[in-house]
Amino acid sequence: MIAASSRGAASMRQTTWLLVLCSSAFLIAQQPKAFRTRLAPVPIDVSMQATIAGSGTASAVLTGTKLAVTGTFEGLRSPATIAQLHRSPVKGVRGPVIFDLAVKAEGTSGTLSGTLELTPIQVADLEKGRLYIQLHSEKAPDGNLWGWLAPQENKR
Repeated sequence: MIAASSRGAASMRQTTWLLVLCSSAFLIAQQPKAFRTRLAPVPIDVSMQATIAGSGTASAVLTGTKLAVTGTFEGLRSPATIAQLHRSPVKGVRGPVIFDLAVKAEGTSGTLSGTLELTPIQVADLEKGRLYIQLHSEKAPDGNLWGWLAPQENKR
C-alpha cells in the first residue's frame, strides 16, 4: 500500500514538472520580439533624383505569428500613396509583396501601420531579415523608401 502511494506521488511530481516545462516553453514562444528598420531611398539613378527622397523609421513587434508594424516618414518629394511588406530572397534585393500596410499622409510626411498574421515560413523569413517595408509616392510609384526589418537588440 505504501509502495503504491509512493508511486502515485512520484507520478504526480513528474506530471507537475512536465506541465511546468510545457507552460514555460509556451510562454517563451509567445514572448514578443521587436524589429526595427530605417527607411531610406530605394536605389536611384540620376534621372530619379528629382522624384525620390526622404527618410523614416519603422518598428514591428512579433507576438506568436501576429506582426504589428508602425512607422513614420518625412521629406518625400511627392505625397505617399501606399506602403507594403515584401519578402526578399536576400537583403537588398527586391521581392514580391506579401501584405499591404495603411498609410496616413499629410503632404510629404506621415505614418504607416498594419497588423498582419504571418505564416510559419514568413516568421522564419522575418527572423532571417528577408522582410522589408517599401513606401511608394505619387512621383515614385515603383517605390520611394524601403528598409529591411532586423531584430532589435535588447538593451539591459
